[in-house]
Amino acid sequence: MKLENKNRFKVIILAAGYGRRMRPLTYHTHKTLLKIADKTVIQRIINSLLEFKITDINIVTGYQDAELKLYLKQTYPHLDFNYIYNPKYAETNNIYSLALAFENLKIDRDIILIEADLIFDSSILKHLLQSPHSNVALVDYYRLGMDGTVVTISTEKIITNVIPPHLQGSDFDFRDKYKTLNVYKFSQEFCANNFSKLLVFYAKTLDNNCYYEIILGLIIYLGKVEVYAELIQGKWAEIDDPNDLRIAEFVFNESIQQQILDASFGGFWNYDILDFCFLRNMYFPSNSLISEIKNNLTVLLQSYSSTQKMIDEKLSSYLYCESDYVITLNGASQIYPILEEYLKESKVLLPCPTFGEYPRIFKNCLTYSDQVGIDTNEILDKINDCNSVVIVNPNNPTGSVISTEFIYNLALTNPSKLIIVDESFINFSEEKSILELLKINPLNNVILLVSLSKILGIPGVRLGYIYCCNFELNNYIRHRISIWNLNSIAEFFLEIILKHRDMIQESYQKTKRDRHDFAEQLIRLPLVNQVYPSGANFLLVELDCETTFMAYLKEQLLKKYRIYIKDVSNRFTTSYSYLRLAVRNEEDNHKFSDSYLTVIKDYNIFKET
Repeated sequence: MKLENKNRFKVIILAAGYGRRMRPLTYHTHKTLLKIADKTVIQRIINSLLEFKITDINIVTGYQDAELKLYLKQTYPHLDFNYIYNPKYAETNNIYSLALAFENLKIDRDIILIEADLIFDSSILKHLLQSPHSNVALVDYYRLGMDGTVVTISTEKIITNVIPPHLQGSDFDFRDKYKTLNVYKFSQEFCANNFSKLLVFYAKTLDNNCYYEIILGLIIYLGKVEVYAELIQGKWAEIDDPNDLRIAEFVFNESIQQQILDASFGGFWNYDILDFCFLRNMYFPSNSLISEIKNNLTVLLQSYSSTQKMIDEKLSSYLYCESDYVITLNGASQIYPILEEYLKESKVLLPCPTFGEYPRIFKNCLTYSDQVGIDTNEILDKINDCNSVVIVNPNNPTGSVISTEFIYNLALTNPSKLIIVDESFINFSEEKSILELLKINPLNNVILLVSLSKILGIPGVRLGYIYCCNFELNNYIRHRISIWNLNSIAEFFLEIILKHRDMIQESYQKTKRDRHDFAEQLIRLPLVNQVYPSGANFLLVELDCETTFMAYLKEQLLKKYRIYIKDVSNRFTTSYSYLRLAVRNEEDNHKFSDSYLTVIKDYNIFKET
């Protein structure tokens, strides 16, 4: 479809806002002058308009009016912007700014309305211009992190209801709603008559501190206009607060996306990625358990959690063990600084490679090799040279597994050595937990550490525990944990999982099945030299490739397919490259394999050229 005649459009950009939510960044700077990927917000909007030769641009200003005008004059000296000043910018909302625009402009053309807290690809503006309809709103699927006005649409793509934020109650259902981009195309006739007249009247006589979408929704409800929703495909971001700014930087600055993810170590709900780096059970919690949490979320958010002692008792019910031996953790990582302090004078024997926190906290360490597969004789040979031994079973990032019986006997025959056993992935292996042996014959020189976040699929809740039969050591740890150590949601989770034991076990079996199938897929891929057996919910993949390919693979998977992977090549001493890939569900695993194949083909073409 051809683009409409660009000369028939008059653009209104609403840029009067004070930018309260963006403070402190907007204390002395207009919000539209903040930069994303080296371009200001207003620059991106103007450049998109100029790409389609739209030059009748009218801007409603307010806060930092002089600064914005000066910037636009210096950046676009060839353009003749028209400004409408909103002197009440600090006390009014966008309805008043638009009313001023309607009062001060001759509405002799169709209107493109854009709010200035928005950045978007020019392809999105093209989508608007290509629409055959006279009155159009750009919309997108409602996703996590969005806020503001939403709409419902009919099967004919006509907007049936406009719902501003103040009408979105605590039980509001977003599932069938669409987010407005705040980019509209309105006909000259609609703006000159129904829309402008009702909006100006409402803003001047009833309420000037609300959203213009209220008027738009009212006119739609009365059946006086049909506004079509165009579902966009392209990059865009709304810029309301500093978090939005960070997300927009990720979306529009592809060169630093990998850097942002690597530095974040989480918070990925803000980014549209498929995460093969961080590890969790993909089949738990179940939908029924999540629904139970949702139904109780309000009271949980408004309630304090119980004391540590009470929470330990609740966890012990799940573990079928004595609560005196259990210490619930706010994520397994809570124990690391405590262990670092407790063992600061000790020499510790660690696997190499292993989870990075262990070499970080135990700098005075010896190592035993896992490249890949652990020779337990090496542990036996070196145990007399250390005070403590760390065994990560299965190990991370290799997936190597040691017999639980061996570990127990190691502790039994070396009572003067502290044996720290990290079983954060044990449920995905064929080995039983050492907990079952310690229940029968307790040993006071074993600390069992488990991350429930990984095995129960709840990294956002932060849950872990230690199990130890040494009361002196337990008192040492409890003394360093606060009275309210867990939040109420985590405590409630411990209560309700008692009803879901069968589903938990089923989730482990599904993960094992997917791990087997994923490994078979991976071994058939080009450059894959080996996929190592794993007892965890991840796979270590050995690639026979150039180092330049690994960098290219990471970059292209993220850029083209939104797939985030973990390169662990620096953890090994061979000439090969290594990936540690999370085992996700069947669909995701196939997507990785298919995307990998495409990247390989593109890389070979790139090398040839």
